[in-house]
Amino acid sequence: MHNGQKPGRRTVLGVAALGAGAAVLGGAGQASARGRGGADRRLPVPLVVGHRGASGYRPEHTLGSYQLALDMGADVIEQDVVPTKDGHLVCRHENDITATTDVADHAEFAGRKTTKTVDGKKLTGWFTEDFTLAELKTLRAKERIPDVRQRNTLYNGRWEVPTFEEVLQWAEREGRKRGRRVWLYVETKHPTYFRKLGLGTEETLAKLLRRYGRDKAGSPVFLQSFEPSSLQRLGRLGLRCPKVLLLDEPTVKPWDFVESGDPRTTADLLKPEGLKWIAGFAQGIGPWLPQIIAEDEKGKLGKPTTLVRDAHAEGLLVHPYTLRNENSFLPKDFRVGDDPAAYGNSFGALKAYFATGIDGIFSDNPDTALLAAADFRKR
Repeated sequence: MHNGQKPGRRTVLGVAALGAGAAVLGGAGQASARGRGGADRRLPVPLVVGHRGASGYRPEHTLGSYQLALDMGADVIEQDVVPTKDGHLVCRHENDITATTDVADHAEFAGRKTTKTVDGKKLTGWFTEDFTLAELKTLRAKERIPDVRQRNTLYNGRWEVPTFEEVLQWAEREGRKRGRRVWLYVETKHPTYFRKLGLGTEETLAKLLRRYGRDKAGSPVFLQSFEPSSLQRLGRLGLRCPKVLLLDEPTVKPWDFVESGDPRTTADLLKPEGLKWIAGFAQGIGPWLPQIIAEDEKGKLGKPTTLVRDAHAEGLLVHPYTLRNENSFLPKDFRVGDDPAAYGNSFGALKAYFATGIDGIFSDNPDTALLAAADFRKR
């Protein structure tokens, strides 16, 4: 039994934010019905999240990417949601769709190109909030990083930008075929930015989840955000499914903190007192991988930090992001050869991260991560 699954550690129910009590972990490799962070006992430990689907093999946030991740066996599949001009939620990693769609090839939308400041960053391109859903549906998705994933460009133009409701309908169809619910991991992107535009993401998301019966403590959904106030709002809207606070680099402030004048940075939230505060409204954290195992000045893995232990002490799940197979994304001691787009020793990196006792991991290559996770699920 590895150190992430010792029985007796304090755990939090899926309804912890509503004042529920604690439970203990079940047997090795499996959480109890309401184990740490509200994880369902049908989910293995550690679990694998298909990051934007199977984005190592298909253009991200497409039904093709989601389907491949599910077919590969991903335990949970991630969606990022952003609103359109007319208030529909669509699945894109960012509201800037310049790199992930063929919008630049549409002469009719040339005048929509603009420069905006989103969460303090100046960006020039095309943005979902300037398009109606009908207009977005005339676009087609493409590979975001073609220099690294040239093979993925074969699939450019095959899929539309999906709405989140279409993903919910897809998950229901696939669940019926497979005889089990399909788990989703949904992120609210830039919620403070959109709220100021009159496009409140949380209300629309809550309405859709209720419509499809995914709003309860036992529903097959994780909710995630980099902004604590977004998770708190989702809780006030009655969504009882597990919530996970994403954590950026240590010096970064959540954007809602910037807007509200909260002086804390991510580094403050990583401390025991910060984790205790998070546990008041969330059931897990999604840290950056170097916050699990620090990298030295050469970019090689050093020693694990205390974050997993500290988070578990507060009953929080730990689902770090993002493990990818290509050399350019791996710690330097797991790279193979000089080609940044070639695959490195991702199995070695995954073994190191799983050995820290994390409860799951986000991966662009769910088939690889699942093989690595299987070794730890047996313990």
